[in-house]
Amino acid sequence: MEKFITLTGLAVPLDRANVDTDAIIPKQFLKSIKRTGFGPNLFDEWRYLDHGEPGMDNSRRPVNPDFVLNQPRYRGAQVLLARENFGCGSSREHAPWALEDYGFRAIIAPSYADIFYNNCFKNGLLPIVLDAESVDRMFRETEENTGYKLAIDLPAQTVTTPGGQTFSFKVDAFRKYCLLNGLDDIVLTLQNVDKIKAYEARRKVEAPWLFS
Repeated sequence: MEKFITLTGLAVPLDRANVDTDAIIPKQFLKSIKRTGFGPNLFDEWRYLDHGEPGMDNSRRPVNPDFVLNQPRYRGAQVLLARENFGCGSSREHAPWALEDYGFRAIIAPSYADIFYNNCFKNGLLPIVLDAESVDRMFRETEENTGYKLAIDLPAQTVTTPGGQTFSFKVDAFRKYCLLNGLDDIVLTLQNVDKIKAYEARRKVEAPWLFS
C-alpha cells in the first residue's frame, strides 16, 4: 500500500452523521474482491439519481447536482470531513477500498465505527479523530473558502488549516509505523518469510504425515 507521510489536500465536507458502510459502498458492489474499481460507486445512492449496478457506465448516469462530491469546487478532494460515527454498519472492507480508490487519503471526524476505523489503517487511509468543535470549524471554513486545503503531517501528528491553526491528533504507534512505511498485513507477514519457510521445513520433518 502507498506510504502516508505528509499530505496537503483539498477538503470536502460530508455533513451527515452516522454514515454507514452501505452508504459508502452499497451491497450490490461487493461481488469483487480486487480492491480497485470501487471509486466510481463511492456514495453511489447519493451521487447518482438512478439505481446503480455493477458494470454500468457511470459516465452516462444522471448525477445528483446537490451532492457535495459532484460540486466542481470539490473535484480532486483528498481529505474527507465527516461527522460522528462515520463508517458504522457492516464490517465490509470495501468501504475503505472505495474511499481510497476515489482518491481520499485521509478522513477527519469526531468518531468512527471501530471496525471501519481499523480497516482504514490496513488500506492506507488515515482516519483522524478531532473534537467536534474543531471539526465544526473546518466544516465552516471549507464551505466559506473555495480551494480549502488541509496540511496533514503524520510524523508530527498534526493537521494545519490554511489560516495556520494547527490541531494535534493521536494515533497508535504501530499503526503509524505501518502507514509511514506502506506496510499492510501481507507485507508485514512477508517480512518474516525466511522464518515461515524454516518452520514449514521443520514441520515436514517432525510430522511428515501432515504433508502427504
